[in-house]
Amino acid sequence: MSLKVGDVISFERSFTKEDIELFTKVSGDEGNHHLTPDEEGRLMVQGLLTATLPTKVGGDHNVMARTMNFEFLRPVFSKDTIICDVEIEQYEKLVNNRTAIAASFSCKNQLGKEVLIGGFSGVILPS
Repeated sequence: MSLKVGDVISFERSFTKEDIELFTKVSGDEGNHHLTPDEEGRLMVQGLLTATLPTKVGGDHNVMARTMNFEFLRPVFSKDTIICDVEIEQYEKLVNNRTAIAASFSCKNQLGKEVLIGGFSGVILPS
């Protein structure tokens, strides 16, 4: 898929208890709020695990990130469905067959409430 300025890429994901436990092990982020279920039996997802959502676009398009900005607005819990919209704001060919890319993103929960906003920039290397 070729990208252009103004494109919006959308996808969704729900984090499982197993996702949170694995990320806890890998990251060392062992805050009680990630290990102890709330009154509804849910675990709170680590902010940086939630922040992996917009990085999917980078993985799908071979982006080598240079900057990433995150603003965490609300907690995300296991079983929440998060919808992530990434808007391409810059897509410009550079020398050496590289492409500069910048995007903003908004992640909302199943209730339509924003949980994470931010942006990233980087370069796409030739394949």
